[in-house]
This record gives sequence, C-alpha cells and structure tokens, in this order.
Amino acid sequence: MYEAYLISSVVLYVCLFVAALGAILLVLFQQSNSDGIQGITGSSETFFGKNKGRSLESRMKKWTWICLAVIAVLAIVAYAIALIATKLLGA
Repeated sequence: MYEAYLISSVVLYVCLFVAALGAILLVLFQQSNSDGIQGITGSSETFFGKNKGRSLESRMKKWTWICLAVIAVLAIVAYAIALIATKLLGA
C-alpha cells in the first residue's frame, strides 16, 4: 500500500513540476500588456490588434491558463491522496 502511495505521489509531483515549469516559461515569453509610451500618444490599429485571437500571444495566454488549471487540479489531487494515505496508513 505504501509503495502505491509513494509511486503516485512521485508521479503527481513530477507532473506538477513540469506544469509549473511550463507556466513559468510561457509567462516569461509573453509580451507585457502595458502600452508604455504608446499609451500617452495613442497608437493606431495594427495588424496584430485586429488578429489578436489568432496570434501567437493569444495562444500563449491560453496555454498559460491551461497550465495554471492543471497545476491547481494536480495540487488538489496530491493533497487528497496524501490525506487518504495518512488515514489508511495511520501515520
């Protein structure tokens, strides 16, 4: 029983690490949302502004949210498994 708990926790924590690393990298590669100096002068509509839904930036934001949701779900599952294991193993 303990071996199954140990294997499942290691697998969950490795998956959590990979998802967290993916989220960190996705956030680091995204551009800032602030306009900087262009916000003062007012910028004209650009090609990327019109096609924002199909741009790389949009896909990166979507994958960032997916990674964060995976992290949240895996953290809850890891906590539930640890809680069940402590009750079953009597630790």
